[in-house]
Amino acid sequence: MNAPLRRVGVVVLVLFGLLFANLNWVQAVRGEHYRTSPYNGRVQVEEYERQRGVVEADGKGLAVSKATSGELKYLRSYPFGPAYAHVVGYKPVNLGATGVERYENEFLAGTADRFVIDRLRDQFRREKTGGGHVLLTISRRAQETAYRELSENRVGAKKGAVVALDPATGAVQAMVSLPSFNPNPLASHDTEEAAAAYRRLEQNPAGPLRNRAVGEIFPPGSTFKVVVAAAALENGHTPDTAIPAGPTYTPPQTTRAMGNAHPSICPESRVTLKEALTESCNTGFARLGVKLGPETLKAKARDFGFGDEELTCGELGGGGVPVAASKTGGMLRPDGQPDPPVVAQSSIGQNDVAMTPMQGALIAAAVANDGVQMHPYVVKSLLDPGRRPVETAAPRQLRRSVSADVARQLREMMVSVVQRGTGTNAQIEGAEVGGKTGTAEGGDNDKDQGWFIGFVLKDGKPISAVAVLLEQAGAGGSAEATRIAGRVMRAVLRDRVGG
Repeated sequence: MNAPLRRVGVVVLVLFGLLFANLNWVQAVRGEHYRTSPYNGRVQVEEYERQRGVVEADGKGLAVSKATSGELKYLRSYPFGPAYAHVVGYKPVNLGATGVERYENEFLAGTADRFVIDRLRDQFRREKTGGGHVLLTISRRAQETAYRELSENRVGAKKGAVVALDPATGAVQAMVSLPSFNPNPLASHDTEEAAAAYRRLEQNPAGPLRNRAVGEIFPPGSTFKVVVAAAALENGHTPDTAIPAGPTYTPPQTTRAMGNAHPSICPESRVTLKEALTESCNTGFARLGVKLGPETLKAKARDFGFGDEELTCGELGGGGVPVAASKTGGMLRPDGQPDPPVVAQSSIGQNDVAMTPMQGALIAAAVANDGVQMHPYVVKSLLDPGRRPVETAAPRQLRRSVSADVARQLREMMVSVVQRGTGTNAQIEGAEVGGKTGTAEGGDNDKDQGWFIGFVLKDGKPISAVAVLLEQAGAGGSAEATRIAGRVMRAVLRDRVGG
């Protein structure tokens, strides 16, 4: 054989070798990926052969599948539209699923390993066994109250969030993000229509697809004073300890004075810690924070969950949507020493301090629950296609934020805020309500954020812990956030004890 033919033979052998290697790569390594890819038409048709399970709360379907006459036999629909969009999510044909629809996808679709017997049986039947059902912890009364009150808020805020938790278990009672969206067009079998609907939402500058309740952090304003108060109580103070206050305070190493929201707030040179929280005394907490120091403040914030980058909310087993890590920011100078002006601002929830509404609810929940913070979760139980129980959530402790004694003192102080301080809009007759308002400065051209975090107790037992955020709410934002929180807590009470 001459040299040119040998070269051609070698090239052909190499090409056959590459083809063989690629075939093995596709089948052995990438086979499962291609088989289950949402862009695989056969997979799409097969997936819609089986009726997807129901996502429900209080006996009502929040995500259901209805039979169609098309090639895809079932259409996913969301009867309550925007009110549950961020917690339930959506399941489109080509796009990625979100919310419960994503992290419980295999169970809802009937493809989870626990359904292998059903799938084997289906090979000998004309009809496919449907997927499993997911029951949520959500209170429909609380969720729909939160959505309505947030959407129709009285200060004209276009963005915000509400989170409500059961302090004793961590069960999420309500989770709303504003603006919301209608998930139904995203589940359309007309994939071009669904993609166009998604693009419109994605390009909306208000960000309706973002879940502000868990996915974004905001300056907490004076709600952070609860954390500072906890640090003070653990370092020799009591609610009746007198702390320096006054109409203004100029921290060391600066000439810029800090003031209070109004001249009538703590003009005295000294006020009790309880009174400082009740009035929301900036000068008192700024002085207190500088005295306690950055390490003490940051450590106590960590005890409440700041800096937790592993937290998820969904399944108690660890699945769910990630919760953005709240932060306290830097409080040290470049030489490693405390930066008093920064510490002072941080102590009233400004500078680089930022938290999610979920974090705000967890702070209030820990105070209500004797200092113990429970892991937040949304999935209460899983049912098989015949609605027989498969798995039920068992609440578990996330962390201890403060001792039971410090929690009791904080409750006393936060109840004072609602009874005679800045949080009177949250009062509920026949129940004990505690909380803390917050007004956080935005950027140069932004209106202030309005906050409220709080809890409700009935006969001494914690019923609900709530955080409400109104972005760029301006004047009256915290008062309106407080009013909304009161409505949500009242809704939970009606569910739990008929209040």
